[in-house]
Amino acid sequence: MKILECVPNFSEGRDPNFLKELEAAVRPFPVKILDLSRDPDHHRADMTILGEPAAVEAAAMAVACRAVDLIDMTRHQGSHPRMGAVDVVPFIPIRGMGMDEAVVIARRFGKAFGEAKKVPVFFYEDAATSEARRNLVDLRKGEYEALPVKLADPAWTVDAGPQEFNPRAGATAVGARMPLIAFNVNLNCNDLEVAKKIANAVRHLGGGLRYVKAMGLRLEDKGIVQVSMNLVNYQRTPIHRAVELIKAEAARYGVTVRECELVGLAPIEAIQEVVSYYLQIPEFNAKQIIEYHLIPDA
Repeated sequence: MKILECVPNFSEGRDPNFLKELEAAVRPFPVKILDLSRDPDHHRADMTILGEPAAVEAAAMAVACRAVDLIDMTRHQGSHPRMGAVDVVPFIPIRGMGMDEAVVIARRFGKAFGEAKKVPVFFYEDAATSEARRNLVDLRKGEYEALPVKLADPAWTVDAGPQEFNPRAGATAVGARMPLIAFNVNLNCNDLEVAKKIANAVRHLGGGLRYVKAMGLRLEDKGIVQVSMNLVNYQRTPIHRAVELIKAEAARYGVTVRECELVGLAPIEAIQEVVSYYLQIPEFNAKQIIEYHLIPDA
């Protein structure tokens, strides 16, 4: 059986009823909701759905269309970068299918969604139509506020949808990629500059780890700052390597790590690496976990 995952991210994290609306939109489809969460500080919500490709594509369309109806980007303010109500829609091949199939689905979804809701759509990662659009950070530069100027620039001709600014919905990035791990490290301090300096030292663009994207954020409700990361290739840059580098950088400023947060889900192989490193079991394998064998065809 072919298994596809989709992890749409939405620019709404403060309305407690929003998640109920998302769940209701997906319920008619034969997919499994693996995770559904929101973050008031980031002002962002995300959903992880899993199933056969056709069902996942249909469910993603339904939930994305519902989100566009509910979110008004003209009133959105949050700490997480964003350019649209439905900010990103990545498709991830999990089992029985290759990345090329995920790319076909992503591009088909983007064209249908852009046309249905009159939203400008850009393709990224493996679905990108040019190397300049592969990196989501580059694609989202300037965020929502920059869209009127960006969409007037011939260099930013959309991949799907109208070449017009949609004030309420913004724009959407649709992509195909390997599993990404959203992992945050909270620091025992409230100095945003420290978090930003640490994030810059850890992320690839700052000369840090090759497959890490990171930024420093303030968590107002906790009175602390955070290094928020996306680990885009956990096989090349495992979780523990990023955490240990953050600890070392934080020590330069007399700061310690308060706690870590895993946002959404992570592949069992990624957790295997963490267990192997911190418990010092070099030959540890996920197949030594009893529950691993409950997974069909594992």
